Amino acid sequence: MFQKILIANRGEIACRIIRTARAMGVKTVAVYSQADKDALHVDLADEAVAIGPAPARQSYLNIDAVITACKQTGAEAVHPGYGFLSENEAFARRLAAEGIVFIGPQPDAIAAMGDKIASKRLAREAGVNVIPGHDEPIGSARQAVEIAREVGYPVMIKASAGGGGKGLRVAHNDAEAAEGFDSCRAEAASAFGDDRVFLEKYIASPRHIEIQVLGDAHGQIVSLWERECSLQRRHQKVVEESPSPFLDEATRQAMSEQAVALARAVAYQSAGTVEFVVGADRSFYFLEMNTRLQVEHPVTEMITGLDLVEQMIRVAAGEKLGFTQEQVRRDGWAIECRINAENPFRNFLPSTGRLVRYRPPDAELGAVRIDTGVVEGDEISIHYDSMIAKLITHGRTRNEAIGRMHEALDAFVIRGVASNLAFQAALTRNPRFVAGEIDTGLIAEDYPDGFRPSSLIHDDPLLLAAVAAYARRRYIERASAVSGQLEGHSRKVDDDWVVLTDDARYELAVVLEAGGCTIVHGGARHQLRTDWKLGDLLLRGVWNGREVCVQVERIGLKYRVLHRGTQFDAFVMTPRAAELLALMPNKPAPDLSKFLLSPMPGLLAELSVQVGQEVHAGETLAVIEAMKMRNVLKADHDRIVAELLAEPGASLAVDQPILRFE
Repeated sequence: MFQKILIANRGEIACRIIRTARAMGVKTVAVYSQADKDALHVDLADEAVAIGPAPARQSYLNIDAVITACKQTGAEAVHPGYGFLSENEAFARRLAAEGIVFIGPQPDAIAAMGDKIASKRLAREAGVNVIPGHDEPIGSARQAVEIAREVGYPVMIKASAGGGGKGLRVAHNDAEAAEGFDSCRAEAASAFGDDRVFLEKYIASPRHIEIQVLGDAHGQIVSLWERECSLQRRHQKVVEESPSPFLDEATRQAMSEQAVALARAVAYQSAGTVEFVVGADRSFYFLEMNTRLQVEHPVTEMITGLDLVEQMIRVAAGEKLGFTQEQVRRDGWAIECRINAENPFRNFLPSTGRLVRYRPPDAELGAVRIDTGVVEGDEISIHYDSMIAKLITHGRTRNEAIGRMHEALDAFVIRGVASNLAFQAALTRNPRFVAGEIDTGLIAEDYPDGFRPSSLIHDDPLLLAAVAAYARRRYIERASAVSGQLEGHSRKVDDDWVVLTDDARYELAVVLEAGGCTIVHGGARHQLRTDWKLGDLLLRGVWNGREVCVQVERIGLKYRVLHRGTQFDAFVMTPRAAELLALMPNKPAPDLSKFLLSPMPGLLAELSVQVGQEVHAGETLAVIEAMKMRNVLKADHDRIVAELLAEPGASLAVDQPILRFE
């Protein structure tokens, strides 16, 4: 076994690898960029080495710097995690040449599976179902149209070196096939330096289901069953689970056997994933093989009881797998939600900044797991991806796992940056998801206009009003009990209160009692039992006999209540104060129509206009970069630029003015 390994990664996956290595008695070396010098993975590792500036290409993608760090610290092996250098054949070969072990598959396997055209040929030769199509690179838009007609519409045009949704188009007719070929080829050349594209049949209402495989250097390869990854937004996975609610046992076995056959064809060693697209009739076809650890690997670990990182390290050290296919268990159900720093109400634009409050739900062995790479006070940088944490729950049944996920999402506290917690809360309550009737089009179909606050309809808004009123009542009770008051002038606190939101009014009574209160609304009595203390963010208790976990805080004169993804902002006041407030004129919102505002925090990469310039609708005004995303801002009307309010290279906050129009 290795004495010391280096983790060529950052964030939650680096922390996750370090924890397993520590449990195995293996020392760890972290590498970090200038932006990550105070990161959690740096603190957790036994040693840490700086490898360059913040941009990934100058640090985490710098092969020479990583190898130098290995030699400097005496690390015998490198675990690449996922992303960055994890599927880089050249990196694996360089390590081998330097006498350093790559904790992953052999370079030949990486090369074979990294080319989508070559991997489809290999899959067909190994007896794996392959989507009908044309495996050879397509030379022109005209040829693309001819092939599409032969295969039959709809078709999918894909970049051979593609990934992450880039270099992919769906065409339903000749015009879309020609246009899709041109745009796919240009995007592939720009993103991957490889403009080869191919074409295959598009599967309607597809599911994305993958098989986890694990092989050793002694010829043993096993399947660790499937993961359902169909809940995607713009080809990016959002929620994953295992097992799939769609597969029957016969299909599961057939997919596993084909995945193992493909892995055997390339003498696969280490953990890898064979991805399939599955039709409504459970027909399945090879999509690609990822020769690395997957982001969603924890759901497999939860149902099998295996630590995939540990297995990767042991395989790389030359050990045999300690179990056979027959011994791989499948226990219960696991679900993972990716918690990202992004604003779902602004088209999921990245959010950066400091984690002012960060309190994940409590972990519970075998039930709730949190994989994270940050702590409260950390900075979410513009330089890397938006993932904050992965939240994984396990249950004996799918419904139990979903219920635990709902509870954990309610208890997840993130402040300082926007997050997708509300979206995940809504998505895991979507009737199609709860029923297991999902495919890759669910999010686009059910949220065609994007995710809006109106997408969240709370089934018991009185609970939210009651919590706000109870918090206010407790605050006033404490304030009125201050010592040193003049006799006869102490405040008398009544039970009647009015809760006002932008579109609702609740008139209720709050009767404080030991261990909570009674809420009287519309003549009905409701019970809230809780040991909540003023200042606590989480109010846990029982509402009308049902356990609840609600986030509540005072923000200025308002109370904010968060539950099931719903944000409830309300004034809580006496009936007389509410009567007087109704007489106050409304202050109009400021006119921002003459300003170009930054839709997200990020770096102003380009400013394409000058003062006095006349711009026309559709012309590019500025480009903002953050978290690998390039956001182009264009003029929505013909206008004249009056003033530039930011310079290229400036770090922008959300809604910060960039320029002013006349």
